[in-house]
Amino acid sequence: MTPDEMHALVRRLYPLCRSITGDGVRQTLDIVGEYLPSLRAHEVPTGTDVLDWTVPREWNIRDAYIKDVATGERVVDFRALNLHVVGYSAPVHATMTMDALAPHLHTLPDQPSLVPYRTSYYAETWGFCLSEETRASMGDGPFEVFIDSTLADGHLTYGEAVIPGATDREVLISCHVCHPSLANDNLAGIAVAVALAQRLHEPRHTFRFIFAPGTIGAITWLARNRSRVDAVAHGLTLACAGDPGQIHYKRSRRGDASVDRAFEHVLRDRPHTILDFSPYGYDERQYCSPGFDLPVGSLTRTPYAGYPEYHTSGDDPAFVSPAAMGDTLDKLWDAVQVLERDRTYLNLSPYGEPQLGRRGLYASLGGRSDTKQTQMAMLWVLNLSDGGHSLLDIAARSDLPFAAVADAADALRDAGLLKELEP
Repeated sequence: MTPDEMHALVRRLYPLCRSITGDGVRQTLDIVGEYLPSLRAHEVPTGTDVLDWTVPREWNIRDAYIKDVATGERVVDFRALNLHVVGYSAPVHATMTMDALAPHLHTLPDQPSLVPYRTSYYAETWGFCLSEETRASMGDGPFEVFIDSTLADGHLTYGEAVIPGATDREVLISCHVCHPSLANDNLAGIAVAVALAQRLHEPRHTFRFIFAPGTIGAITWLARNRSRVDAVAHGLTLACAGDPGQIHYKRSRRGDASVDRAFEHVLRDRPHTILDFSPYGYDERQYCSPGFDLPVGSLTRTPYAGYPEYHTSGDDPAFVSPAAMGDTLDKLWDAVQVLERDRTYLNLSPYGEPQLGRRGLYASLGGRSDTKQTQMAMLWVLNLSDGGHSLLDIAARSDLPFAAVADAADALRDAGLLKELEP
């Protein structure tokens, strides 16, 4: 999938009204499934206990508006922008003055041209979101207020796509699919995840892609997979993947997991920011909760709430770019390659340096501008392959590119000088 194709997927998903449940999530997963045939949707009934939570009622909406009774004009129209309705709004149909309507209106006075994104998942109410400019122009009414929605027993839906690997050790990639028309948060993350999945071919690890509503979706997945989460060797939540900011990587709760060190390594010579773990953010806080403590970091460009368009109508497809999504994918791919190629070896000739020349190792790699780097990589690999250092450890210690260290290890292994140890 090219950067332009990723952006096309964002534009295609953008009009759908998603929430933590409902047909918008299903429609989103149907579209993602066109790109990832292995995607399977899971339906979890309302009332199901999932860890300390309970799956809520399902919410769906067909139409909503605020109409000026005098002119018949829809001053606020859900069909024009689905952010206009507070998520999980209960149905309402009434005529009221501005005094009665005002407590149900949400604006951004400091960003008067933008519409905010608001939700009320677990406290039944209703409301509209609109620009401060629109609110100031509305007058005293009366207004016809209409929300055609349903809150009823149904299901929470999440999607899962598995790409089998040579081992059962898993790389978990998680995206949230509960936001309506917000392009960076998190449609760009979904598009980058899809592109990564398409790029994988016969991986070493098994890759598990989770497309789930934020918080309750990850909690539901964890509740349903408690017996097998130990298979997760590396993990990542992916969001805010298309804005113009530089890459930010947030460490897992462990702080020194392989996924943390892989991103620190591949980003070291590029503009980036490394963030320490905190129990606030995206679903890394669920995967990293102390009972699970999974090695799951978080990859974004500008982090949540770090850009003015966050959770507003300014986060539209024009805010994200193919170039930014392509850059996010490239850095993610580089980190994945580190995780895929990282191994721990035992030097089978540990007493003094083995003679590399008679094994053709120098000759086979000679004549290249990086011959010195290659030789140093071999010497470092031989010296630190004592069963206690991975190739990523060696790359960090030697300050050599991981690819050079991994290539050297491949050559030494093929020459019978290294034995791979089980993880």
